[in-house]
Amino acid sequence: MFRFVRAAAAATFALFAFSTLALAQTAAIEGDVKGEDGKGLQGALVKIERTDIKGNYKVKTDKKGHYFHAGLPLGQYNIVLEVNGKDVDRVQGVRTRLGDPTPVNFDMQANARKQAALQKAAESGQLTQEQARDMSPEQKAALEKQMKERTAAMAKNKALNDAFNGGMEALKTGNFDAAVEQFGKASEMDAKQHVIWGQLADAYMGQSKTKTGADLDGVLAKAYDAFNKALELKPEDAAYRNNFALALVRGKKFQEAEAELGKAAQLDPTNAGRYFYNLGAVLVNIGQTDPAGAAFKKAIEADPNYADAQYQYGIFLTGKAVTKADGSLEFPAGTKEAFQKYVELKPDGPFADSAKGMLATMDTKVQTEFTNPNAVQQQKKGAKKK
Repeated sequence: MFRFVRAAAAATFALFAFSTLALAQTAAIEGDVKGEDGKGLQGALVKIERTDIKGNYKVKTDKKGHYFHAGLPLGQYNIVLEVNGKDVDRVQGVRTRLGDPTPVNFDMQANARKQAALQKAAESGQLTQEQARDMSPEQKAALEKQMKERTAAMAKNKALNDAFNGGMEALKTGNFDAAVEQFGKASEMDAKQHVIWGQLADAYMGQSKTKTGADLDGVLAKAYDAFNKALELKPEDAAYRNNFALALVRGKKFQEAEAELGKAAQLDPTNAGRYFYNLGAVLVNIGQTDPAGAAFKKAIEADPNYADAQYQYGIFLTGKAVTKADGSLEFPAGTKEAFQKYVELKPDGPFADSAKGMLATMDTKVQTEFTNPNAVQQQKKGAKKK
């Protein structure tokens, strides 16, 4: 019985000694966290991730920005600072020790300066020895990758600028084939620049002036595609829609052109009159009289003081005049008012004499020997886009 008690006591002593030894093998990590304002940051989450054996621990900073975590097994850890749900800083390869806690501090203000310096190094391609020494292999690899990407981007931008500028120069000199080639190269390098597609569309339209038949249809199709891509990137651009509409007229797509000009007018009501006038001018010059008249009417509805639109609408209406039984001409309603409005707005304008001549003949009977040379001359000139 005595021997049994001694054995039990010995076992109890061994268990106590083992527990004490296990407790002595734990460690602690503590530190201070400063925010971007340089003050202690309360409520920041410090994540303690063991790397030699799987283990994860967490602790939050107190109101002074201090944290402390005891009872950690001896080992190697990565310490990660999380603020507002995002990892903002980390210290890797921290090895705990017996005795005093291992200090790991975070200074977000200093870290921000460090990151700014690293970004500058990435942009310049020059990394100091001190910066390189403080970086982990992963950080160095990431920075080197960023430097290479930036160098490639700079080379690409130079080539892009060269192609775009070459296209603009070709447009100025009327070399539309070269302009198409250069803007095409630019679009391949950066398909997200609306201005590239807009200029490419204009280059195709310039190229179309020398085409007929199936060749013309092919070039117009490419122009339409370029306009559509420009508008996908910048749908609120009224100028693109105006130019697209004029291109559609060239392909005899009158309804689509009118729809685009309607959108342009909604986007830019101040210039709505000009958009519809341009449509009318193009239609006149390709012999589409009735659609042209409708466009001029819309132009003056949008801007009653658009003098040239008033004149062109008057000319359109004179073409609808009929000879009555007594030999006089009967003009559609609004004809006289259109010419009068033009004279009122531009008494010395290029169409003033023609408008006055038309007004003078409106109450005159038809005479076979009579012509109005000014009116004929002005009508032959046709309308010009504004």
